[in-house]
Amino acid sequence: MALHPPAEHREIERSTFNAAFHDLGLRWQWCSDTYASLATQACERERLMTYLQAEQAHLLRAYDAGFLTDAILSAKQRRDRALGAASSPNAGTRLDWSDTCAGQVGF
Repeated sequence: MALHPPAEHREIERSTFNAAFHDLGLRWQWCSDTYASLATQACERERLMTYLQAEQAHLLRAYDAGFLTDAILSAKQRRDRALGAASSPNAGTRLDWSDTCAGQVGF
């Protein structure tokens, strides 16, 4: 596997994470720059932990970081299976989950 996946794959991954956040009612999304900075860590769990500690620390006062990370990764895996994101013929399609998150309560 390449050290840096192709841009198309990174965009699919970013969109899948954003879909998972939406599914859980979390009112945030990763822009391309945020995802690129987190993608320097090979492990998705580490990426999420880093993001939670740096950008969503208020949630860690109420929820265990491991619980949040597991919930997000489970939602992402469901999206991966449901959407077939890794092998989609529409891989170039960009999804903007910010419009669908308005009014969500979340964690």
